[in-house]
Amino acid sequence: MTLAKRVIACLDVDGGRVVKGINFLDLRDAGDPAELAARYDADLADEVVFLDITASSDNREILIDAVRRTADSVFIPLTVGGGIRGLDDIDRLLRAGSDKVSLNTAVLDRPAFIEEAAAHFGDQCIVIAIDVRRAERGWTVYSHGGRRDTGRDAVEWAREAAERGAGEILLTSMDRDGTHSGYDLAITATVAAAIPIPVIASGGAGEPEHLRAVLVEGGADAALAASIFHFGAHPIPATKRYLAAAGVEVRR
Repeated sequence: MTLAKRVIACLDVDGGRVVKGINFLDLRDAGDPAELAARYDADLADEVVFLDITASSDNREILIDAVRRTADSVFIPLTVGGGIRGLDDIDRLLRAGSDKVSLNTAVLDRPAFIEEAAAHFGDQCIVIAIDVRRAERGWTVYSHGGRRDTGRDAVEWAREAAERGAGEILLTSMDRDGTHSGYDLAITATVAAAIPIPVIASGGAGEPEHLRAVLVEGGADAALAASIFHFGAHPIPATKRYLAAAGVEVRR
């Protein structure tokens, strides 16, 4: 029996507002995170991901009040990331209503943090976010909200994260982010085949067919999207109906 695929709505938050750009740049306002999260909860999204996209690059803490308001708006699982540096930060976010946390820059700086977090809180709530760009050979990992090239190979880093206790990988193609041209199926399939934990595909959704492709050909366990949901181009209920009609088992 295979697990149903998940459709996840993403809230990229900057200054307490949801924003969306292209290739992590040229951000435009998309609304209040709590209001959007409530809409996605009503639309039967399987999960919501809240990412404070400038917390690490600005060297500041995540906006905990915005997280709490968002958590109060939903009854589906909520993952929160951005600016998390230690176990105390994770504890604060879980107490504020988050179900899972997304770690990126901090674990690239100190990979042992993955093991510590998984041991303390359980691997089921530890998501490792990996932002990648195509390189001359393969894909390279970026940190600080996509602002710094770490020089790490994306597939090797995904393997290491899984071995250290990550519960899931949130894999974002920076090349495809906001382009509506479809997910990067090659990197998604490569990472999904390399690790034993679920992969959430992110970056490039423009239509329901793109979600089908990354869930089937890309081997992802979940597809995350933002602007196609935020601006009403393809609402979640219609997207789920498309996936079900195409033979993809999704949660109703």
